[in-house]
Amino acid sequence: VQLVESGGDLVQVGGSLRLSCAASEFIFDDYAIAWFRQAPGKDREGIAGISIGAHERSRNYAESVRNRFTIFADDAKNTVYLQMNKLKLDDTAVYYCAATGRGSWYFQGFLSDFHSWGQGTQVTVSS
Repeated sequence: VQLVESGGDLVQVGGSLRLSCAASEFIFDDYAIAWFRQAPGKDREGIAGISIGAHERSRNYAESVRNRFTIFADDAKNTVYLQMNKLKLDDTAVYYCAATGRGSWYFQGFLSDFHSWGQGTQVTVSS
C-alpha cells in the first residue's frame, strides 16, 4: 500500500491543523495506520494510531498528544486524518503516516513493523 501525507503548514501556538494520509487501496480490513513525527535532533515518536475492523474501531495516543490530537478515518476515501488542536512549539516536526498489520498493531502498537511509509509533511508551530 502506498501512503501520501498532506496538510502540513506553518501555524501559530494554540492553533489547529489537520493532516491527511491517503492510501492507494482499501486498507481498513487488514491494516492499522499510525502517525509518527520526527523533530530535528530527536528520535521518531509514534503519536497516534487507528485500527478499524468490522466490529471495532480502536485508537491509541501518545501521552504527549492525548486530548489535543484526534485520529479518525474516512473509509470511503481510504484516508486517515490527524486533527491537531492546541498546537505547541514542541509539535514542530515532520509528520509521517505508516501502515502495519492489524494483528501486529494489537500486540505491539507503535513498536510494530510498519512496512509502508509516506514521504512526510512538515508542521511548523511558531510563537
